[in-house]
Amino acid sequence: MHAAAPYADAVRAVLLAHKERGALVLAGALGEALAQAVRAGAGPRQDGGPLLLVPVPSARRATAARGHDPVRRIALAASRALRRDGVPARVLSVLRQRRAVADQSGLDARQRLVNLTGALDVFPGTERLLATGRVVLVDDLMTTGASLTEAARALRAVTRPQSAPVAPGAERPRNGGSTGFLRTQAAVVAASPDSFEINRN
Repeated sequence: MHAAAPYADAVRAVLLAHKERGALVLAGALGEALAQAVRAGAGPRQDGGPLLLVPVPSARRATAARGHDPVRRIALAASRALRRDGVPARVLSVLRQRRAVADQSGLDARQRLVNLTGALDVFPGTERLLATGRVVLVDDLMTTGASLTEAARALRAVTRPQSAPVAPGAERPRNGGSTGFLRTQAAVVAASPDSFEINRN
């Protein structure tokens, strides 16, 4: 998991202004920061497949109250920044909330994990899209990692071991490891300074 910056001071103010106060013009700068974190985690390209940025979805009521989906907006800006630098990338909004969850603010790490476990799933019919490139889960902020953990679980739940025959000399999709299950990376704009050591490039 890679983050562009610690969640403090100016970074915190910019994220909150974009998310809660409708300062949509900030999406470009936040997208550039997210693209930086995506690049750090992706490393050198190993194949011709694009980076697939999968946003962690906001609760439906939060999206309605804000009038926009901040993470998806930042992900779209990040994909544009990556493509501008010659890195094939696109946004796959394949995750959705399958049940209501409590507000995460005020919950500790264990409570957040319990609150979110089983809360996400993948839109039916979109599973095949996950095999078309390298999946990178993206979010604006990581505090305890509960949201990213649940998002990764939801993606893996629709991935099956590769059991179909493969022609001689052909390779299985690169998203599958030796077991055939989806491998994911994650990138965020910012993370709590206490959650992990910020990767600096």
